[in-house]
Amino acid sequence: MSNDMSYTTEEIAKLLKISKLTVYDLIKKGELPSYRVGKQMRVDAADLEAYKQRTRTVPVSNQPVEALSPSPIQPPTFTSGNRPIVITGHDISLDILAKHMEQTIPAIRPLRSFVGSLDSLISMYRGESDIVSTHLLDGDTGEYNLPYIRKLLVGSSYVVVNLLSRNAGLYVQPGNPFGLRGWSDLDRSGLRFVNREKGSGARVLLDEQLRLHGINPEQLSGYDHIQTNHLGVATKVATGEADVGVGIEKAASIIGQIDFIPLIQERYDLVILKTTWSQTWIPALLQILQSDTFQKELRSIPGFDVSRTGEVLFET
Repeated sequence: MSNDMSYTTEEIAKLLKISKLTVYDLIKKGELPSYRVGKQMRVDAADLEAYKQRTRTVPVSNQPVEALSPSPIQPPTFTSGNRPIVITGHDISLDILAKHMEQTIPAIRPLRSFVGSLDSLISMYRGESDIVSTHLLDGDTGEYNLPYIRKLLVGSSYVVVNLLSRNAGLYVQPGNPFGLRGWSDLDRSGLRFVNREKGSGARVLLDEQLRLHGINPEQLSGYDHIQTNHLGVATKVATGEADVGVGIEKAASIIGQIDFIPLIQERYDLVILKTTWSQTWIPALLQILQSDTFQKELRSIPGFDVSRTGEVLFET
């Protein structure tokens, strides 16, 4: 078996003669290392072979009864180079984090997956990611992230750590011609809206605020006009294709030619699934997050608040 080969989850299921769901369960538990290529999960041939060797048993006739039960999972031995760590989310802070991890934590290879907050948590539940970022507001409690994490990662062991806080609000055209001041102004006649995709933190923020203020999304002209990141939304407002959109302050400063109305400070957190393997590098990850070097880099970016960066907010 070539160490350069890799397999999809479907191919793994056929090779091991198990269901695809079982493959996802092995990945989720950390027993079968995997990484994402686009929307597809892959497993290196060497890691598959290592898993088979770890689970291989001696003939039943020579085996004591106690040995028939599964043995505790041992940290895998990597024979195909550094093991991938999939980090999900769009923010530049995650690219900075990946760089620091690659420089300071041996035997890992950070990979970035650019998906929204809700899809990130779902990917973690499926065992398709190792570190996910999320900024999801629960409108009823005013709490960020934890209500969603508890619901989506039921039965999982994980740790939640703050990455940063940042201002979120409305992008408007220069001079704010519609005189928008808050969420309740979004039902004004004539406004052209640009939105984010379902599952993104900005989309959840908007939908929660519309619900709380009794505004029907169907009233918003352009509610279905979708962009897949903050910069895309800010650009549509800057070019005059939309009058208003929801996003973070940093994107407004990058695009320019628009005004930004801050309405809420959102908490941008990391969720790390606790497995036998991840617990070997989680302490090093926390050291990076709490280091002066990392936080200094984040502070250099407009709109980032690092006062709680590296703080463990919740752990199961």
